[in-house]
Amino acid sequence: RLLLVSRRGLDAPGAAELRDELTEQGAEVIVAACDVADRDALTMLLEGIPDAHRLRAVVHTAGVMAGGVLGTLTEEGLDHVLRPKADAAWHLHELTQKHDLARFVLFSSAGGMVLAAGQGDYAAANAFLDALAAERAAAGLPATSLTWGMWAVDTGLGGPLQETDLARVRNLGIPAISADTGLALFDAALRVPAPVLAPIQPDVRTLRARGDDLPALLRDFVGVRRTATVAERTSESNGATELRERLAGLPARERDRMLVELVQAEAAVALGHDSADVIDAERGFVQLGFSSLAAVELRNRLRRRTGLPLPATLAFDQPNATAVARYLAERLAPAEPVAPEPAPPVADGPSKAEEDERLAAASAEELFEILDRELGGNG
Repeated sequence: RLLLVSRRGLDAPGAAELRDELTEQGAEVIVAACDVADRDALTMLLEGIPDAHRLRAVVHTAGVMAGGVLGTLTEEGLDHVLRPKADAAWHLHELTQKHDLARFVLFSSAGGMVLAAGQGDYAAANAFLDALAAERAAAGLPATSLTWGMWAVDTGLGGPLQETDLARVRNLGIPAISADTGLALFDAALRVPAPVLAPIQPDVRTLRARGDDLPALLRDFVGVRRTATVAERTSESNGATELRERLAGLPARERDRMLVELVQAEAAVALGHDSADVIDAERGFVQLGFSSLAAVELRNRLRRRTGLPLPATLAFDQPNATAVARYLAERLAPAEPVAPEPAPPVADGPSKAEEDERLAAASAEELFEILDRELGGNG
């Protein structure tokens, strides 16, 4: 017997078809409209469950992935992401205490552990689910938090992502999983007593190739791993030094043009384009199709090219390629400092050294007389 809950109930796309399909397979299905993040509404829903069919298991799968690095997050945006994940899970935790549950399953995400770049809000929401599962387990309550990797296109929250975003995740060593693989991992996870599990399908070779960029939680998992060699680090450092030297020898206009072209080239790579020609230097990054993941990659690429400690919010703080180039110019080739004006000569002809010696030897009364004279006093 299944009670399927969503905010729109049967009005949700595909809900009626899902009910009919499950019914044909022998299940007794009720589809209810309820915002589980609304505590009062959830209370009414749970109280409406017949005594003859008591609640035995909870599977919480709701979520919203908005994305954003920490510096761009807002209170409204955080509420939008945390509400269906954290609030709803907490209400389910509190309101099912009197039920004799055999399962309490939370759909979390590896974004809270190893895939958090550009997902500050989503990572926080999922970290809360993992902590809740650990808390329940410590209290002797059933709990399983599944920190999923990305599911394949058109499945789950990975559906709206662009192909460049999916390729970026593949390059991190945790490719998307198919629906069939995901269901098999779900079945396997329910046989494991640990409260927090990571049902992912890692690409070990790609993980090893990440070298020093590999998250700490995956380092022991991949065994012997590749680290950046001294030669590679030296090559990056030399490249950044060469860039600085080239910029230093250019007129301001040429320097700015070179930096704009650099930003355009790296932005094109971050978006998966073959040519920088598609990157309009005056067009906003959001209008060009930048996601939070792409923004973080652009920052990382420019950091390697320039050797500068750039903020993760770079592509959000600076609206377009021209603005980023200007930002880089200020740090790579700062304007020459203005030379201080020479001190005016002393009126009575002695040198500065002689004047300093005279002041150092002066008594307090003599110093007061000098100050009065300089400031126009009457002595």
